[in-house]
Order: sequence, then C-alpha cells, then structure tokens
Amino acid sequence: MPRVSSKVPGVQGCAVERTLSLIDGKWKIVVLYKLLRGTLRFNELRRLIPNVTQRMLTHQLRELEADGLIVRTVYAQVPPRVEYSLSARGRSLEPVLMAMKEWGDTNLSSQEAQAA
Repeated sequence: MPRVSSKVPGVQGCAVERTLSLIDGKWKIVVLYKLLRGTLRFNELRRLIPNVTQRMLTHQLRELEADGLIVRTVYAQVPPRVEYSLSARGRSLEPVLMAMKEWGDTNLSSQEAQAA
C-alpha cells in the first residue's frame, strides 16, 4: 500500500501534486533514473550517486518501496544480498524521467554556456 505523504494531507489536490508527493525528495528522481538501467544493489547505487549519504539513500529507497515505485529483493545468503529494481508503477515514470533528462541536457547546458 502506498504511503500517504504528510505534505499533501489525505493525498488531495491535482494529479501533479499527488505525483510530486510520491517523487519529492532530493534523491528519489535520481534513484529512479539510475534504476532505469536495470536491477542494482545498494552499493552500486551509492557509487552511481556519490553525493548521497548512506542514511539518506536508505530513507529514500524505503519511501520509494512503500509507494510501490521500486521492488526490494532480499536473497537469503551470507552475506545478505539486497537488490532494487523498478516496479511496473516505477517503470511507468520512464517517459517523465527521460523528458526531464532531455530538458536538462537542452536547457542547462545552454544556460552554462551563456553564463561563461
């Protein structure tokens, strides 16, 4: 069952507000984008997102899992192995994530060139 965000009481508001309540957070969109390439282990995500702390990554992954956007798979072995992948619901955000990347590639690189 998806968690209910405290920022949007009762998950009311327009579809944009409700969607943002699921993906808000400094690292959630980055995590989702990195998981587009496939299943990753925790430390692989940490290496791909070097500025995130272990605590923050854990927190963001837990919220994404609670919201049904990612799937956490634990393998019973020593040492324990945990993998993260996009759920079908999370995969449905791919066009949005790719549009954000495309927008950033187009607009942010041109802004940096103008500032120089």
